Amino acid sequence: MSADLDQLENQSIYILREAYNRIDKLALLWSIGKDSNALLWLCRKAFFGRIPFPVVQLDTGMELPEVYEFRDRIAREWDLDLIVAQCPPEEEMDQTLPPLTRAAARKTEGLKTLLRDNAYQGIMVGIRRDEQATRAKERVFSPRSLDGDWDVKDQPAEFWDHYKTRFPEGVHVRIHPLLAWTELDIWRYSKREEIPIVPLYFARDGKRYRSLGEKNITFPVDSTAGTIDEIIAELVVTRIPERAGRAMDNEAEDSFERLRSSGYM
Repeated sequence: MSADLDQLENQSIYILREAYNRIDKLALLWSIGKDSNALLWLCRKAFFGRIPFPVVQLDTGMELPEVYEFRDRIAREWDLDLIVAQCPPEEEMDQTLPPLTRAAARKTEGLKTLLRDNAYQGIMVGIRRDEQATRAKERVFSPRSLDGDWDVKDQPAEFWDHYKTRFPEGVHVRIHPLLAWTELDIWRYSKREEIPIVPLYFARDGKRYRSLGEKNITFPVDSTAGTIDEIIAELVVTRIPERAGRAMDNEAEDSFERLRSSGYM
């Protein structure tokens, strides 16, 4: 069952403002997918049209052309303080990881470099609990070591929107304002708010991207949904997982868990 969109919007705006008030140096990761586009939209609402911190794209050079075109257009039209952070090559990744997981790990290492070079204390990320089982264990304010390591057994309790927002030195915080949203919520909100969407989400020749990632590790799934209304109708009845097109998720049983524990978003 989808939650009320007004309630979700209010909760996310509260989290965004709480983070801005409590954490000294913030940045927002923008993957250019549907979730992070909704997060950008919420930031503009929370701060009256102007996002007051940098927006960072971790770039591996492997995004589809439509993604880069969308990024440049939205950054210009929304006057974003956009930082394009280049990720290290695959050869420098942990060679014990399976090949596709190794390719995905480039963004983890790109984020670590970003943190080292810019000393951001807080990083906002548009992940959702319903997207993947490991993400379901996350907190809204999630402390990490500076290397990005995540100890799932050592996280602060969060009850009734009371968040721990002060952390010791040597820690950075991931802020997840969309954790309570579902995939269906995102699409219903995108329709209601008329949020711009990368056209790759809409079906062409019987395929569309349901979870949009890099072209070497993400693939379109079978679909005839060519509009947001058709996507919403499809999601109500589909039994196909959202990340079915993410090749690295299926490469090894623990691939995604290994990525997440080492700092993947």
